[in-house]
Amino acid sequence: MRVVVTDAEVTLADVLSLRLAVDDPVTEGAELVLRHRATSEERTVTLGACGAEARGATLAISLVPLDLGPGRWDVYLEQDGSRVRLRSVDPGFSLDRLDAYALSRRTRAHRAYRTRNGFLALKVDEVEPAAEVRAVWFREGRFEVTGLLAFTGLDDDESRHEARLALRRNGTAELSAVATVQGVRFHAALSLCDMVDAGPGQPGVWEPTLEVDGLTTPLRLASRLDDVDGKRRRVHYPAARVDGVPIRPCYTADDELMIEVGG
Repeated sequence: MRVVVTDAEVTLADVLSLRLAVDDPVTEGAELVLRHRATSEERTVTLGACGAEARGATLAISLVPLDLGPGRWDVYLEQDGSRVRLRSVDPGFSLDRLDAYALSRRTRAHRAYRTRNGFLALKVDEVEPAAEVRAVWFREGRFEVTGLLAFTGLDDDESRHEARLALRRNGTAELSAVATVQGVRFHAALSLCDMVDAGPGQPGVWEPTLEVDGLTTPLRLASRLDDVDGKRRRVHYPAARVDGVPIRPCYTADDELMIEVGG
């Protein structure tokens, strides 16, 4: 049984939508099996009439009732006693789709993607509201960052929200600056001299957060809505120097932004 996924998407309603190219029709009673890569736990969905034709089929599977735990889930089709892992030719990546998906208030996010070996898989994450970083740079003696608010439930419109960028060192709030938030888009900037002056001669790490009026908790600045995992190893920003002190943005092991000063 040869089955290839030509299009895969998790919709805004957390429905896994698949378009398949098949040699044999997918019959009623076939099963879609999701298998957790780390634990081998499985979820099985019995398929009804899915509009199968001689060379194609479409499937729509609601993921919420399956209660998929965090991690990566491989996808199989089981029919007539035979189970095959679904190959995929869809790269499964659209930044616009991911942005739209992140506008809703969620606690768990699902994403369909193609593995390095060319198979369909689902990535499931526990999520919380965050300030998703899209660009970071040093300009005119300032640290600047832009991005969008993810999983907050705020509308992507022209409304403005009062906000401020706060940088904490060793868990203590030490620096802050007014930030701009319009809809779900944000921009913030802070003087590099202020970072150096706040800890003269003392190397340290600053953790930035965005505090937005109407949201109960500060938002960590992170970068997770893409297909680049492990940014601490893969994403490297150039360092600036202020009075001989190096300052460099980088990421934690959890893809959260931080700023290293000195060292």
